[in-house]
Amino acid sequence: MPDADDPRAWIHGDESAKAMLARVLTERSFVLLPPLHRLPLRAGNVVEIAGPSPSAKSQVLLQAAVHCILPREWRGLRFGGLERMVIYFDLDCRFDVLRLSQILKHRIQEVLGSTNNFGHGVQEGSHEYDDKVASMYSFDDELLLACMRRFLYIRCYDSYEFIAALKAIMALNCMCMITMHSRAQTESEALGVGIQFLMIDSIGAFYWIDRASQPSPYGNCMRNIMSFQNLVETIVQEMHKFLEVQPLLVLASKACIFFAGSSTTDVQRTPTTWSSEDRNQWRTSNKEIEKLLYREYMPSAWQAFVTHRIHLQVSDKCTYDRKNGTLPIYMSEWVQPPLNVKDQFAVGDGGIFLIT
Repeated sequence: MPDADDPRAWIHGDESAKAMLARVLTERSFVLLPPLHRLPLRAGNVVEIAGPSPSAKSQVLLQAAVHCILPREWRGLRFGGLERMVIYFDLDCRFDVLRLSQILKHRIQEVLGSTNNFGHGVQEGSHEYDDKVASMYSFDDELLLACMRRFLYIRCYDSYEFIAALKAIMALNCMCMITMHSRAQTESEALGVGIQFLMIDSIGAFYWIDRASQPSPYGNCMRNIMSFQNLVETIVQEMHKFLEVQPLLVLASKACIFFAGSSTTDVQRTPTTWSSEDRNQWRTSNKEIEKLLYREYMPSAWQAFVTHRIHLQVSDKCTYDRKNGTLPIYMSEWVQPPLNVKDQFAVGDGGIFLIT
């Protein structure tokens, strides 16, 4: 390979047309499920999902994760997933594995239980019907296990653990790429090679802790405590290194912080599971939320790192679904790049669905 410092090295090609086409054609954009469906996203993009609590930010991440780990096809049935590995950093320490399993099982059963694939022309109660039911549940468990193997979960309790986890994942990924160069793709995926998505919930989880841990003088020296800005800059640097080694699509949620003097008493976190009484009593005034001003608290290093930004908020309207009952309506709007369209969606047992 020619010396990269020599300007003439750029003239002499060291890549065949076949290798170039194979590289370019594999770098295709991802089309995710609503509300992230408006823009094609590629590996290397960093999407910030911002909004107050509650605005279904974690639900958007979970639905995107399920769509990523589902296969495109499985034994002749089309599930429409991306069949990619996901790293999920839980910085909020509120990850609900039962909710992830619920959405995943709903997507699987939606395909298996369709009239085109199951029970068509078979009388209920017959031996043939019972055999199909048994095979469906066995099929369900096997597919669920295969999907969960593509989901890598990491919980961090402070910014230092987050930085250490990023370093460890990058080192492991580099080591696996070297050792698995000549092995099968399935074996490389088992060791974490081929990861395409990195999800963070949420990037500002340690904001108040890190602000309270500012460096303070101790005698004639300073304590070895990094400021919040230095911590975020280090996180961004580690993620830059990771993206250079393994191109990823980054999805990060971020809770909004209100300006001093704004009232947030009416804005409360929506529980994951809703009872019918809670759904009828729960209301949040959208007009009051719009009056509140949000303050950007992430340092400029993170703001420059973000390539796409979508804002979520809850409205004062509700929708009724026969399966889920009364559900609050959420709104999404792309801020970077700006799009002159707002989507309305709700969160049911099977995930997010648009309201038209």
